[in-house]
Amino acid sequence: MVAYEFYCRDSIKGYQIIGVLPERRKNPSRITQESVMNWGGKYFGKSMDKDNMFFIQVTIDKNTGGVFRPNPFFITKNEI
Repeated sequence: MVAYEFYCRDSIKGYQIIGVLPERRKNPSRITQESVMNWGGKYFGKSMDKDNMFFIQVTIDKNTGGVFRPNPFFITKNEI
């Protein structure tokens, strides 16, 4: 199952995970970076500064619940 891990950048604490949302949309053409960010902003509250928030797409194993991140997992400068 595809899901999105949302993070925020805190100048003191660094990067903090704020939550995970599973993808439920069946039509892949509706899935864009903007739509995922809007969904995360609505779900986690409008108090989150979208300039300090980003997400990564992960895969969750249906049987074990394990989270698989892209390999290699690192944050690029564009995501900061």
